[in-house]
Amino acid sequence: MDQNSRTRRTILESLGEEIIRIITPVSICMFLVVILVSILNTNNDSSSSQSISTIATIAYTEDSSDSTWDKLKGALLNSLVFVAVVTAVTFFLVLLFYFRCTKFLKYYMGFSSFLVLAFTGGEIALLLVQDLSFPVDCVTFLLVLYNFTVVGVLAVFMSKMAIFVTQGYLVVIGMLVAYWFTLLPEWTTWVLLVAMSLYDLAAVLLPGGPLRLLVELAISRDEDIPALVYEARPVNHHDSGGGLTQRSWRRSSGDESANSGSNVGSAHLPSGSCENRAYVEEVGAAGGDSALSAPLIERRIDVQMHLAEDVVPGENLALEGIGLGSSGAIKLGLGDFIFYSVLVGRAAMYDFMTVYACYLAIIAGLGITLMLLAVYQKALPALPVSVMLGVLFYLLTRLLLEAFVVECSINLLMF
Repeated sequence: MDQNSRTRRTILESLGEEIIRIITPVSICMFLVVILVSILNTNNDSSSSQSISTIATIAYTEDSSDSTWDKLKGALLNSLVFVAVVTAVTFFLVLLFYFRCTKFLKYYMGFSSFLVLAFTGGEIALLLVQDLSFPVDCVTFLLVLYNFTVVGVLAVFMSKMAIFVTQGYLVVIGMLVAYWFTLLPEWTTWVLLVAMSLYDLAAVLLPGGPLRLLVELAISRDEDIPALVYEARPVNHHDSGGGLTQRSWRRSSGDESANSGSNVGSAHLPSGSCENRAYVEEVGAAGGDSALSAPLIERRIDVQMHLAEDVVPGENLALEGIGLGSSGAIKLGLGDFIFYSVLVGRAAMYDFMTVYACYLAIIAGLGITLMLLAVYQKALPALPVSVMLGVLFYLLTRLLLEAFVVECSINLLMF
């Protein structure tokens, strides 16, 4: 009983700061997308978007003259095609990772980042320059864009830089891709958000899900997956005596558990133990009693196992907690940034009241997901709760709250 209460206190004490470390970059990304939509979206009609041809609109091209039923059927067909392509590509990445084509995956991710920063970023920058009438010559623009792109690729994949530089570029990449998604037709965008949430759920939780297979393979090899993943700074916790609290992981045969942290549409982060259940011992730096607990964020440590009877002496064992990388920091897939921002950006095309409602719903969903991960230690994706709450709050705000506020304003009611 005392151990359980101690575990709960540890979780509750550390959870707030760790949620803030993830909510802050997510909020910045959503805020930047809302600004871009507000500046570049000159058409106030949210039901119409710029005409772009992508794989998300390959099956059906939405037209304002189409009936609601035709738009819904076309959006469902577009979403089905998009999810099918994402699933096939993810299984292909799993196959490449299985055959240890890690360098190819790394270069592929770097090339993808280069395309996003150079072409998508350059196009959006040109639109901003044109809309804001900012004076700049072609040579200077190309030189700045080239340096910005190269540094971004190096910061994300090719070399070690200051963590805030890498974090900043990941937020920028998420913002650029999210704005591109907001250019899709309205019905396709909303149905695609729901479809990707369901895909996220299946890909992580189902035994044969591609993301679960990728995570289990990475953990069995003790390797990192080359992916666009945001890494927050690790949080150091201290015990009552002032010493540093550490976590030593110990294998226990007989039970199996597969834990995975927050994830992305096409690349998710590994965490937890796949083949064996991981029990955690809390060890104070100054010594003391130990208690079984597994909070959301703890430092990753390499443990020299000498005391456990079921482990070979001298074996170095390093496992990761939920949502942790090699540095002990919590990680969140960039796909979550993108689809959160797409939801808020699409809401910004209608009214800022819906933006506030969707933002609060997404943050609440993200907090709920992190709390469930911390308390129940289950494999939970990051998209479903936040996206479902966001879509629900968007509909409620647009259909109910807006009508209520308008009537109150017309009748000069103060509330």
